[in-house]
Amino acid sequence: MMSRAQVITLQIAAALTAITGIVFAVMKYAMTSGDPFAVVNHPMQPWMLSAHVIVAPLLVFAFGWIFGNHIAPGFASRVAQRRKSGIFIAAVLIPMIASGYLMQIATADAIRDTMAVAHWASSAFFVVAYATHRFGERARPQ
Repeated sequence: MMSRAQVITLQIAAALTAITGIVFAVMKYAMTSGDPFAVVNHPMQPWMLSAHVIVAPLLVFAFGWIFGNHIAPGFASRVAQRRKSGIFIAAVLIPMIASGYLMQIATADAIRDTMAVAHWASSAFFVVAYATHRFGERARPQ
């Protein structure tokens, strides 16, 4: 059972990480600058990336914090509700976190581009699986 502090931390971290990541992606990939010499597509793009890089470790911390009393018992239980979505979340967390960090330190364009694709794909799967895991409980009778 997760404590109230764990739930709040996880919800805030997941929301901030997802929001900053999505807004950054929109700025980088969906917007274009009118200035042909611009390095960014939106003036707030570097700030949004910085915000994402700052709040993402809070999400990693939150998942580490709930591992002992939520994730591990969920793996061990064969009857836990939402076990499949929880296992999927844990599976996509690994490439999402690894690619996020590796993308920051990669010096070769090909590696950085590969890590970016892996990060966006695993992050999209994470957001869908996390929403299913979190809000799916309300759709089911208790």
